[in-house]
Amino acid sequence: MSSQATSPHPEAEVHYASRGSSFFDVLLAVFCVVLVVSNIAATKSTEFLSGHDVSIGPVQVLPIISDGGAILFPLAYILGDVISEVYGFRAARRAILVGFGTAVLAFATFLIAMQLPGASFYENQDAFESVVWSGVQIVGASMLAYLTGQLLNSYVLVKMKARSAEPGLWRRLAGSTGVGEAADTFIFCAVAASAIGITTGGQFVNYFVVGFVFKCAVELLVMPVTMVVIRVLKQREPTYWA
Repeated sequence: MSSQATSPHPEAEVHYASRGSSFFDVLLAVFCVVLVVSNIAATKSTEFLSGHDVSIGPVQVLPIISDGGAILFPLAYILGDVISEVYGFRAARRAILVGFGTAVLAFATFLIAMQLPGASFYENQDAFESVVWSGVQIVGASMLAYLTGQLLNSYVLVKMKARSAEPGLWRRLAGSTGVGEAADTFIFCAVAASAIGITTGGQFVNYFVVGFVFKCAVELLVMPVTMVVIRVLKQREPTYWA
């Protein structure tokens, strides 16, 4: 019998669904794809307002420096929030580790492909090697940052849920995002700086601040959608209230 039937206040209790469901499988698959694609896209550095050079003290404000991975990577944290809230820390940890494995497999494949003899008509070997070698450093940075940030994000969310149970979802999402994204962005910037062309302390601060603010802003902007997805999953997962 479910706790929803036995307890007059089920929202005052902490609930998680079993990860043995098709919903979790879909979330895990999308999570892995997002991570792999983001790492590939991150090999391209981007710069906005490049015609301007504005600094405040040692900190370079303009141009704004980022990378192609910023387009999609915030979605990994949104999915991480959904998995952590609905399925718990163990399920989130499994998703994080599986995502890590798929990203490593992807770039191991690129490294092997780089060593294969090119066709006589293939003219992009140098460009391919350049992207792959820069990608190795970026993937290393991304994986270290990803493991730290995602695990912190999930851990903080679950600990906050243990205190408040069902109420306060928006606080859990915002708080865990802030902690996870701060750690993720700082570690990635520190390790991948030379691969993405960051050579000064001002550029580093610019990259870190812009990346952190952008990722948090995206997650906060779509938080209403995230909360709807979480609510729907809680309603449709038969084991959530059990």
